[in-house]
Amino acid sequence: MWFLGMDVGTGGTRAVLVDAAGTVISSAASEHAPFRTPQPGWAEQDPEDWWRAAQEAIRFALSAAPGPHEPVAAIGLTGQMHGAVMLDENGAVLRPSLIWCDTRTQPECDWLTEKIGYEKLIELTCNPALPNFTLTKLLWVKTHEPEIFAKTRHVMCPKDYVRYRLTGEFAIDVQEASGTLLLDVTHRRWSKEVAEAAGIPESWLPRVYESPEVCARISEKAARLTGLAAGTPVVAGAGDQGAGAVGMGVLEPGSVSATIGTSGVVFAATAKPTKDAKGRLHTFCHAVPGVWHVMGVTQSAGLSFRWLKETFFAGQDYDALTAAAEKIAAGSNGLQWAPYLLGERTPHLDPQVRAAFAGIGTEHTGAHFVRAVLEGVAYSLADTFTLFAELGIPVSAVRLGGGGARGPLWRRIQAGVYGQAVEILTAEEGGAFGSALLAGVGAGHWASLGEACGQAIEVAERIAPDAGDLAAYKSGYLQWRKLYPALRSLR
Repeated sequence: MWFLGMDVGTGGTRAVLVDAAGTVISSAASEHAPFRTPQPGWAEQDPEDWWRAAQEAIRFALSAAPGPHEPVAAIGLTGQMHGAVMLDENGAVLRPSLIWCDTRTQPECDWLTEKIGYEKLIELTCNPALPNFTLTKLLWVKTHEPEIFAKTRHVMCPKDYVRYRLTGEFAIDVQEASGTLLLDVTHRRWSKEVAEAAGIPESWLPRVYESPEVCARISEKAARLTGLAAGTPVVAGAGDQGAGAVGMGVLEPGSVSATIGTSGVVFAATAKPTKDAKGRLHTFCHAVPGVWHVMGVTQSAGLSFRWLKETFFAGQDYDALTAAAEKIAAGSNGLQWAPYLLGERTPHLDPQVRAAFAGIGTEHTGAHFVRAVLEGVAYSLADTFTLFAELGIPVSAVRLGGGGARGPLWRRIQAGVYGQAVEILTAEEGGAFGSALLAGVGAGHWASLGEACGQAIEVAERIAPDAGDLAAYKSGYLQWRKLYPALRSLR
């Protein structure tokens, strides 16, 4: 039997087919139209474009699989978190989705915090009000587009909208729901108190499931459009970070992942919900039943490197840039990068701060700037490890994922900055792979996620930090920490 995992990302949708041994046998992707920014800080996508891309990715993955084809026993979904999809009574999309990186909602955050109270909101949801979260986006529509809000009857996140089109069911998993600011994360259920205070009818909210639970089945119409069999079970799945953690085997307390995509995330599994009274970390339900996780987010991680390349090194490839940066000593000769292109989440919760280079001298070359960007992103992610130490969250192993795991220089930088040995997996397939493993557990092929990951995931390399790097980055991080207060004072 085969299992299909699908990731409804920001840039595109990816589908992977995994066999009974947990091996990827085919994959395919379909790009999304670029998200729209009608005003600075706004970011919107059309949910219908996700559905188009999902159909294409599924069909392409099925056609790319080698014969003989086996039946797809179950499907799991993951995707970009926090986006607000608003549907009317007939299930039609009412407006473009405000996606995760839309930061227009600070006034709504302030209103909600005043309405409920900062400490009370963290008590109820384990998290503060942030512009990225779904609820604040709904409140923006309520304030600025009341005619849309009045027609709303269903609220969903991106991957759950695609599930609705596949199955006709309104459903969400506890991990994804944690990022809406409407979930009682401690008790893994919707928070009646927050919904009532915000004026969100509970009838709008989909039913909540644990991530490996079967919650729907492929409809006849979706079967004709995708090539899947009608009636195929669909599990609840997880948001991209939860599913990605499953795909990396980060399941138990002490296990940590550091993933660099457009944004960067440090993710730690915990045995209970760990609440930071200052709200600097996100505390969510894990995709593993009975487990929670904390995570810190750097808004512009891989985005920093892409921005640098496209702005100053157009026409050069990433490998050539990192090869030159590899010849620069750790610390970039004092040049530092604060990666705040889109503001920052962890630990500053500041959507207004902006990025900067500091310490520029005539001795610095283009290679210094490249290395400084890689180091600055790692320093930003190290802020989360600093919070873990402060809150007593154990770290026994760090697995790298995303673009930050693919190049030897960024791997070495991260080991030195984090002060931890880092592990690279034989095949790091991301959230789509993790959601396929969730599907396998939901179908009963594997008894647990631990069993699934034990069969499907293998560590390829363990990289210990270089002693010289440790010394350079210890002092470099202390200097780098001075950048944010200085940048904040410029506003």
